[in-house]
Amino acid sequence: MKVTRRIALTLGAAALLATGCSGTGASGGQITIGLAVSTLNNPFFVELQQGAQEMANQLGAKLTVVDAQNDATNQVNQVQTLVTQGVKAIILNPVDSKQAAPAAKAAEMANIPLISVDRAVEGGKVAAEVASNNVSGGSLAAIELGRATSGEVAHLKGISGASASRDRGQGFEQGLNSGNIKVVATAVADFDRAKALNETTNLLQGHPSLKGIFAENDEMALGAIKALGARAGKDVMVVGFDGTPDGLKAIQDGTLAATIAQQPKLLGSKAVEQAVKAAKGEAVQQVVDVEVKVITKQNVAEFTK
Repeated sequence: MKVTRRIALTLGAAALLATGCSGTGASGGQITIGLAVSTLNNPFFVELQQGAQEMANQLGAKLTVVDAQNDATNQVNQVQTLVTQGVKAIILNPVDSKQAAPAAKAAEMANIPLISVDRAVEGGKVAAEVASNNVSGGSLAAIELGRATSGEVAHLKGISGASASRDRGQGFEQGLNSGNIKVVATAVADFDRAKALNETTNLLQGHPSLKGIFAENDEMALGAIKALGARAGKDVMVVGFDGTPDGLKAIQDGTLAATIAQQPKLLGSKAVEQAVKAAKGEAVQQVVDVEVKVITKQNVAEFTK
């Protein structure tokens, strides 16, 4: 029994050693992963970065983060810099899905695996795509808005070139037949709270009888709520997308009817998992689907613990 126990302890120690070295490459050095984020001026992507950093720490990898500040050209330059720095894998959250193609090409030419997160990369080679089903989420948003109100509604769109905006909008249109609501106005607010405030103010002047608003992220939803003032959550219902802390608070306060939660920390951590595998030459999961969840006043307590 003592010999058996000694063997078991030896095997256990070897397993722990393997786990501790999971972020090292074939040469034994620490793996450096680049994370190119569209903007950190948004709580959603701050949480995504946090999830990525936590997983990098867990796997013993180094994470180098760059912030494009919603400038697609700047992001391409940042990715090219990561390539010259010799990172072993790059996680890209593109500002614009199509304009990210040169960044993807730069990584491909350097044989650096690229993982997209939250938004797709169009026109470039991607080893793995980590994202929520934004089309499904958009449909769920339409269903929730249809449950909360009826009549004329408006649609606040995000950045035109972002796949997340396109997919959420497509899903929203698909889900419109679930309730007695009709889109009478749309506006582009670039996923930005201040822009959404201005756009909603303008929409209300042209459509004073609006009964609902779907915003493709919580930041725009919060801008719409500010423009609505006392009407928010009473005679005009707003549905957002992302499940950010500010969005959850607005649900608790009764000004936001619902949000579609994407679990950004999980998106970040899953992206790093795939990036480390790709950097080590291991098989990756080509599509990683992170579940979206509907949050309303009935279940918001589950997400604010």
